[in-house]
Amino acid sequence: MPRVIAADELPCQDATVAAPAELGECCAALEQAGFDPRDEGSLLHAAGWLARLAANRTFLADLLLEELRGRHRGPDPATIYGPQVVMLSSLERDFFLRANIWPSPAEHLFRASGGSAFVYELPHDHNFDFLTCGYFGPGYISDYWEYDHAAVAGVVGEPAGLRFVERSQLSPGKLMHYRAHRDVHAQLPPPSLSVSLNIMDAAAPTGWRDQYRFDTDNDRIAQVLSSGSAEVFLRIAVGLGGDEARDFAERFAAHHPQDRMRLVALEAQAGVLDETERDALWARAERSGSRLVAAEAVARRRLLERT
Repeated sequence: MPRVIAADELPCQDATVAAPAELGECCAALEQAGFDPRDEGSLLHAAGWLARLAANRTFLADLLLEELRGRHRGPDPATIYGPQVVMLSSLERDFFLRANIWPSPAEHLFRASGGSAFVYELPHDHNFDFLTCGYFGPGYISDYWEYDHAAVAGVVGEPAGLRFVERSQLSPGKLMHYRAHRDVHAQLPPPSLSVSLNIMDAAAPTGWRDQYRFDTDNDRIAQVLSSGSAEVFLRIAVGLGGDEARDFAERFAAHHPQDRMRLVALEAQAGVLDETERDALWARAERSGSRLVAAEAVARRRLLERT
């Protein structure tokens, strides 16, 4: 499960560590030092400032009231987006801060949109690290698992090797580090409206990292959740284009450093080929040297045989 960071792990264990911080103060401290979750000192430095921001019980209300007074027409259009997320910092750094709103089943928003709109009961991992802290309300509940990302190829239906850890709640002041490609959780709605604060690692190349939804009952990878614009562009270009687009896709399929993109390039090509050509394409892909591509190629050829 995510690492719980205790107060005695935070730097500068004196009166200032628990002193409430202003949002601008927190952002400035992070901008000066950066946020690298792979470095223990940087991680704990950011965690200390997140704890101090969470100790400020009025900053978020003040921010929301200011947005309401300005009818959401502030100088920064990225300040707020969506019904669940409030952006607290610029997106131009290697990190950003946000507040997440977690409605309970009693909220009108939940009843109108359903739990899936807030990613409740969806077991998933993350392809980036982030810190989170309970800020308001009792906090959402999560079932937690761990898995070895390097041990899976990423094929839908593949055994995931999930290890259940526990069910726990993000209570106010609880500080946690969600680790990329390791921690899996399924969030459950809180008993009443809650808010969490996050510091997100924006430097991670998430466009080239897979994020999965899991079937925890059967210990399987159920879906690949991550898809970047490059994947969409390639599929459209090959579908609408001619020989140049197909040649581009062939080069990606043969030489792209990311296995998922190689698979996308093959799928884009398969979409414009007849059945015999598709079978030959996937037969070559079986010898690609990639676990993911080879496994998916075998599955596609079996599907062609059945149909």
